[in-house]
Amino acid sequence: MANQGVLQAWLYGKECVSMEPKPARPYHLVLLGAPGVGKGTQAEFLSEKLGAVQLSTGDVFRAAKAADAGALSPAMQDAMAAMKAGKLVSDDTVIAMVRERAACLASGYGFLLDGFPRTVQQAEALDEMLADLGLKLDGVLNYTLPTEIVVQRLSGRRTCRQCQATAHVIFNPPKQDGVCDKCGGALFQREDDRPESIRVRLQAYEESTAPLAQYYDAKGLLITVSAEGSPAEIFARTEALLKQAVSD
Repeated sequence: MANQGVLQAWLYGKECVSMEPKPARPYHLVLLGAPGVGKGTQAEFLSEKLGAVQLSTGDVFRAAKAADAGALSPAMQDAMAAMKAGKLVSDDTVIAMVRERAACLASGYGFLLDGFPRTVQQAEALDEMLADLGLKLDGVLNYTLPTEIVVQRLSGRRTCRQCQATAHVIFNPPKQDGVCDKCGGALFQREDDRPESIRVRLQAYEESTAPLAQYYDAKGLLITVSAEGSPAEIFARTEALLKQAVSD
């Protein structure tokens, strides 16, 4: 079960308080993986198995969008302003946002950082934060999958125009072609789910992540996990590689 006390503190920058039992061995991990590799599912499995809390910067941004602007910290106000202007949130702003939530990193439950760091500058800042907290990373799980398999996974997705539910033409086909099982609305392919759009996104991800992977590989922390197969198979692979890396 996700630790709601730590999650709430992470999402809203509140005091990190939780009464749930802490794991005997907290794990401190970073998760990397392109869209479509199933990183979110593996994060759920890892959280359940290790007791670690998934801390996603994307979730923080989504929570901030729904919050009263006056209640946001200066870092979050800067982040929202950049996003509204269609700009990337700067490294300095993201680092400040995470630093505001440093207590979540040191909660004693362990963490699965998702979406941070995304650049070498952010990774160096994370190193400094963890050193200040007397912590260190156990590993960086880098989920990989051939481009064509990712394209197949994402390009087969269909979204309902009415309720926004999703189906997949191969893995989760609707009972009636082109019709949503949940509400009967019309299913369509989003522009960013088209093969050409997916390839552009994957190329951009690889270019931005390559220096980060190299940074962690040089530190002996990178754990590359093939994301081929079923979620259960991928998780078994993850467990074996993580156990080997941590015991080394």
